[in-house]
Amino acid sequence: MSTEKGTISIHTENIFPVIKKFLYSDNEIFLRELVSNAVDASQKIKRLSSLGQFNGEVGELVVDVKFDEEAKTITISDNGIGMTAEEIKKYINQIAFSGATEFMEKFKEANDANEIIGRFGLGFYSAFMVADKVEIDSLSYQDGAEAAHWVCDGSTSYEISVGTRTTRGTDVILHINEDSKEFLSKFRLQEILDKYAKFLPVQVRFGTKTSSEPDGEDEEGKPKYKSVEVDNIINNTNPAWTKAPSELKDEDYLAFYRELYPNTFDEPLFWIHLNVDYPFNLTGILYFPKIKNELEIQRNKIKLYSRQVFITDEVKDIVPEYLMLLHGVIDSPDIPLNVSRSFLQADGNVKKISNYITKKVADKLQEIFKSDRKGFEEKWNDIGLFIKYGMLSEEKFAEKANEFCLVKNTEGENYTIKEYYEKVKDINADKDGNIVYLYTSDAAQQDGFIANAKAKGYDVLVLDGPLDTHFASYLEQKGGEKVQLKRVDSDVIDKLIQKDEKIELTLSEEESKKASELFTKAINRTDMNVQVEALAADELPVSVTLDEFMRRMKDMAKTGGGMGFYGNLPDNYKVTVNGNHPLVKRIVESSEEEAEKLAKQAFDLALLSRGLLTGADLTSFVKRSVEMI
Repeated sequence: MSTEKGTISIHTENIFPVIKKFLYSDNEIFLRELVSNAVDASQKIKRLSSLGQFNGEVGELVVDVKFDEEAKTITISDNGIGMTAEEIKKYINQIAFSGATEFMEKFKEANDANEIIGRFGLGFYSAFMVADKVEIDSLSYQDGAEAAHWVCDGSTSYEISVGTRTTRGTDVILHINEDSKEFLSKFRLQEILDKYAKFLPVQVRFGTKTSSEPDGEDEEGKPKYKSVEVDNIINNTNPAWTKAPSELKDEDYLAFYRELYPNTFDEPLFWIHLNVDYPFNLTGILYFPKIKNELEIQRNKIKLYSRQVFITDEVKDIVPEYLMLLHGVIDSPDIPLNVSRSFLQADGNVKKISNYITKKVADKLQEIFKSDRKGFEEKWNDIGLFIKYGMLSEEKFAEKANEFCLVKNTEGENYTIKEYYEKVKDINADKDGNIVYLYTSDAAQQDGFIANAKAKGYDVLVLDGPLDTHFASYLEQKGGEKVQLKRVDSDVIDKLIQKDEKIELTLSEEESKKASELFTKAINRTDMNVQVEALAADELPVSVTLDEFMRRMKDMAKTGGGMGFYGNLPDNYKVTVNGNHPLVKRIVESSEEEAEKLAKQAFDLALLSRGLLTGADLTSFVKRSVEMI
């Protein structure tokens, strides 16, 4: 074959400046693209052999990555299918653009390297993101094929001649430019290969590494080891998600979790093996980690692969937001390797995949709940946050989760939403037929209010998680007919669940007015609204509460519930003075000085029970208490 020179058929002189300039920020993906191409070439020869279209020895398929810091080259080699000169001209020299205008117009909309490369088929040409010159030396598997050598210096001109390769396969040699010398580093290349090639289906070798192997025993009979150089194989070619679930045991799933996240010490609670081939192809394993009782960006994200090539761990466009709390792997060839966010948002398969994953997760949770409710309840503290998050953000998930979502009361008893409604629908009904769910957000701090509720025979839920303010609203909407949720400390108990029986006020109208004036003066705070109420004589003399609606809106504002207006409003408390309590009667009948001191003491006690008495007010309370003893 004589040397041939020509022009790459891309219909525009602007392609290489575009690649070099605009793809620079994502330039590490050149290695992913070229290694993926080498893997594809290796798999093709294996496929041809299985079809009887190649009768030679396939041999051990390996992709080699090498670099020469002095020569400033990176070489990606494979022993795959190889290419003839004609195939190089067909697949490398012709980039299918219908014209320069179309390319430049479409490029204006592209925001990142993945999008441009994926949209225009520039996988191989990503090499020019880091190289001034690229060479290909290839020998096709075909009988009698002649080795071919191609070289391009980053312009639209190329040269093709007889190659030097004597064995089947392809070498791609990159002559690294001055701006990209960072890639002439063993550490940097290892980092990129670990990221993108960790589970490729063909072995990827990157030089050697030091390992230890047994070397007999010492004089005391203890085993000795010696250091040896072995091939540095980057990847596990047959990761757990590529196998059938029937092939795997629990220890295999746990071992794969540690392989995915080597710096994680906690084991997952359980997992879901995804395996579907219609109407789209999807495999993967999702793990349920132990979730702390707080919403946080997970360090170990779900990783998205395409045919075992890592794409990204930013999967929010393919995985519903609440599932981002899970860990694991999703692999789908229906998602192109060079995926872009705009593609994910527009692709129909992505929505189907998202719906499928939601269904599989809900089905798995329901299966565990039905087969082992006791075990499910034991895991609830670790998975409850995730399930509530899903119910609040995904209606289809919520429909199924209503069957296994649990609520817990202060006695530590667990109920499904339906079970709890049946438990309290008669006891907690008010005079208007509303079913009032009493709940606590801090059982220790609100213990006095809980005790009062229990004394009346009421049950109290524990809703103390970061999403429970929002979940309380969900329960009101979906928990059953005429359900209302009220925090146990948002008013005195007889006001929270009002019955038909009416309690008469023992104070006269004049005494009631005097009590109101005395407490208002003693408290002397604009954020406290004093009201004298007719309550049972054994109720507390003074209670300090925050209205349920206002408090809930303010809590939602703190957790980003779109209630920012309420979050900016000052707290405004209700001070309920029990007009039927003996202490209030005594205060009304005392001298002005004594009455004010007693009123202040009773109010401070109420504040203390709420954890609202601090600083100088607490110091004064302690001093006053000592004086009164």
